[in-house]
Order: sequence, then structure tokens, then C-alpha cells
Amino acid sequence: MKLSRLLLGLPAAALLLGFGHRPTPSVTYDLVIKHVNVVDVATGRLLPDQAVAVSGGKIVRVGPESQEHYQARQTLDGTGRFLLPGLWDMHVHFRGGDSLAAANKKSLALYLAHGITTVRDCGGDLTPYVFKWRQEEAAGTLAGPRIFTSGPKIDGPGATWAGSLEVVTPADVSHALDSLQKLKVDFVKIYDSKISGEAYLETISQAEKRGMKTTGHMPYSVTLAEAVNRGLDATEHLYYVFKACSGKEDSLTALVRNSLTTSKPLGLFAMLPAVYDTYSPAAAQRIYRLMAQHHTAAVPTLAIGKTLAELTPTNHAHDTLLAYIDPKIQRTYTKRLASARTQSPAARAFTEKLETKFMSMVPQMEAAGVTILAGSDSGAFNSFTYPGASLQDELALLVQAGLTPAQALRAATLNGATFMGVADRSGSIAEGKDADLLLLAANPLADIRNTRKVVAVVSRGKVYPRAELGKMLAAIKNK
Repeated sequence: MKLSRLLLGLPAAALLLGFGHRPTPSVTYDLVIKHVNVVDVATGRLLPDQAVAVSGGKIVRVGPESQEHYQARQTLDGTGRFLLPGLWDMHVHFRGGDSLAAANKKSLALYLAHGITTVRDCGGDLTPYVFKWRQEEAAGTLAGPRIFTSGPKIDGPGATWAGSLEVVTPADVSHALDSLQKLKVDFVKIYDSKISGEAYLETISQAEKRGMKTTGHMPYSVTLAEAVNRGLDATEHLYYVFKACSGKEDSLTALVRNSLTTSKPLGLFAMLPAVYDTYSPAAAQRIYRLMAQHHTAAVPTLAIGKTLAELTPTNHAHDTLLAYIDPKIQRTYTKRLASARTQSPAARAFTEKLETKFMSMVPQMEAAGVTILAGSDSGAFNSFTYPGASLQDELALLVQAGLTPAQALRAATLNGATFMGVADRSGSIAEGKDADLLLLAANPLADIRNTRKVVAVVSRGKVYPRAELGKMLAAIKNK
């Protein structure tokens, strides 16, 4: 279901009312962060020497620091430090079945330790566990990011991922959406391993009528424009936007459709060289304009693309973060590793060339008004894409691609909250919003890599200083 684009140009003063008058001496806040530089992600401006007060898990006062004494149960000195909303990772996975549930749960600490206070679980087979973790987090018995989840993916018969809801007919689609609504999922994730073009478009149409948000992959037997016009809310990765940038998209789509009844059906990876060779700047601008017009967001996931493209020449055996990845999840990395090692030099060269092209598309989409969402695709089976750190890698690559640090930060904060329909309570620093905050030692607007310099994380109003985050990581470290 479409949501109108959030007006990002609101004056900062409208967001920062509340400290202009003398505070009531009897008020005792849970937390006050004093003398801090606030990053206004809506405008990309820095608001120096601010005070931020928190009570009941909410930001209750924001404004210029004064000489008044504010009573608080806990005070943080923000002098020389920078405060921004907690980061959102808009593409993660919790999956692998019951035997990997505990291993997946450990990743919650990794997200929080890297400043990610909200994640969007894009389909898996651990839905009951995910809902249980959410309950524990809300009760204060589990430290971790807020979780939005799609529950099981929707796909076709013989789906690649375990737990998927398999659909063929409109009735199948209706039953699948009934199941997801009963689960009270936050959005619908469609996958493309087996689903037909007809069932894919039918899923979007039916979900739109129910007011359910749709996102996911796309079979190459349909065009992205068809999906956008049906109501697709976001497209994951850039393979599908890229196909729509071909000047021969209609012909290539027809070729895929005609191949489906043969012994050698054509899929995404078989078609990518032809798509690359027929790339058209004019076609690219047409699809970007259509996406912007319909508010269809894009999740580039550049970091995992780079990681997977470099699997063969890179030795990850000594990665520092590998020590915090459960051995059971490490074992899921072997399939991609084996596949990478069988690639020919020509195939590897094309993959690198493709990733470079994807990088060039990001600033063009941003300039055309397409909403960019920052997502890592971290999770089991996605080799060496570490929870938390990979989202920071994604931000660095978005800037390397051509976004400003402010645009990248917006992709990982306010844009995510707006997409999920909760910008009224999350995604920026303003009174009445959730106290999910990230305190940094250096300015991320000057250098996006400063998101790695975490001083403290505030989640649901609770402060996790760097030392405590370190203890959380030590608790999940492999013995």
C-alpha cells in the first residue's frame, strides 16, 4: 500500500521545540544527553550544542543546551560527539530452521553493537522465533534491534527457500496472503526462484487491495514497470531495476517467456550479459521516473554484491568478526564459496563490471527522486556479510557510489521509517519519537565511515555504552 512521501524539508526549528522555556524543576528525566551535536537527517544539517532528554523510551525534549540544571537518572556528556537516530538495516534474514534459531538470535547483539536499532527481516523460516524475540525485546529481557518481518516468502512450486508459501493460481495467492495476515506480518516478501510472472503480478495486486506492502525479487518474465504499476512498494537488489534499464527490455522479456516451455528456460543470470549490452540511459531515466512517481523504493545491497564478487581472491579466514558468527552459520557459507571457486575468470570479470554499473545507478536514482533504502542482506547463507558491520559497509559504498553522507544516512534512518509507515515515531531525533539513538565520536556528515566510531547506543531508551556493547559481543564470541 502506498504512503505519501514524507516532506523532508521541514524547518529544524519545528522539530526542536521544547527547550525554549525554563524546565519544571520537579521533572526528572530517565536520560539527558548534554552538549551534543545532533545530526538532523531530514535536512542534512548539524545542530550544535543540543540537549536531548528521554523518558519512558521516548524523546521528550530536544533543543539548544542552556545553563539550567536538568534532573536525570542518567546523564551522558555529548561534548564533541555526534548524535543521530539509530540506524536501520532494511534487508536482513533470520533463517536456517530450528537448528539455527539460537545461532540467528546471537546476531541481534551484533546489530546493536554497530548502531543498528531496527532491522527488516526479508523472509525466512524462523517466524515464530522472530515474534518471540520481539516480545522479549519489548519486555526488556532481550537486547536487540526492533524487528519488522515479512514472515515466510511467497514463491512458486518447489521454492528454493524452506518455509516459502508456494502459489500458482489466484486462489493460492489469496490463501497465502490470508496466512500472512493471520501472522500479522509487516509486509509481503516475494521471491523469484519458481514463481510465474502471472502469480507474481497477482500477488502484488491482491496485496495492494488488502493494504499490504509488497517488496522482493522479480522473475525476468515480467517487467519492472508492470510490477510498479500494480503497486510494488520496493525492489530488492538492483538486478530488476537494471533489466528495466535495457533499451531492449520488451524483447528480452519475451525471450525469457518463450524459453519457459523449453528444456532450457532462461533466468536472471543467463540474461544479465544481454541486459548489460543493451543498457540505455534513456530507458534508465524512464524507469527511475516511474518508480519515483509511484513511490517504489530501491534497496541496492551493494556491500553483499562486492563481498560475493570478491569471494575467490579474498581470504576471510582471519576476519575479526568471524569470531562472532556461530559455527553453524559459518557452515552455511560453503555453498557460495564453492560456487565462486568454479567461476571462470571471464565470469568473475563480468560480475565485477556489473557491480560497477550498479554503483553508477544509485546516484541517478537518487537524483530522479527514487527512495533509496540501506540494506545489507546479512544472515545465514550469505557468506561473510556480517550483521551490523555490513550495513556500515553499505553506507560507505553508497557514498562511494555518489550519494552525499547526508543522503546515505537518510537511506539508513528516515527513509526506512517512512517506508515502514512509522516516521511519526521513528527515524529522526524529535520530541515524541522513539529513543533509538546512536552516539558517535566523530561527524558522519563529514565522513560516513565515522558511523563505525560508536560511543554508545540507546535502544528503547536504554543506554548501552561501548564497554557494555563489548561485553555483549564477548558473550556471543565463539569459544
